[in-house]
Amino acid sequence: MSTPPSQQIFINLPVANLQQSQLFYEALGFRGNPTFTGEDQKCMVWSDQIFVMLQSHTFSYKHAQKSIADFQRVTGPSFTLPLESVEQVNLLTEKGLNAGGSTSIPMVDEGFMQVRTIEDPDGYSWGLMYLDIQKFNSRN
Repeated sequence: MSTPPSQQIFINLPVANLQQSQLFYEALGFRGNPTFTGEDQKCMVWSDQIFVMLQSHTFSYKHAQKSIADFQRVTGPSFTLPLESVEQVNLLTEKGLNAGGSTSIPMVDEGFMQVRTIEDPDGYSWGLMYLDIQKFNSRN
């Protein structure tokens, strides 16, 4: 019996400026994947299972043929990246801000979990989260 392929997710994000978006995601720790990268699309890898496909508006419209939402003005999907420490949450937030990101939500601190939310240059919302699983399990 063969082993099934690992389950992966590819998140397709229409972006106004591929270069600016790529720099933002690299600042958060994503790395580029040339296999799925082309002139109108940049593949950014978080892990072996999570890929973000940055796609030019032209590329996105060609495939979806729908208007592209302006997430600078409307609420849309949000994504969360688990990190290994609060220090890493703070460091990546600062790197993302320096690479063109923005934030309008203060840090959420639940004692067992800390989350800082940052938006990429197109307004896509990313929660940078540290979860102390031992504190989470002992909270009751």
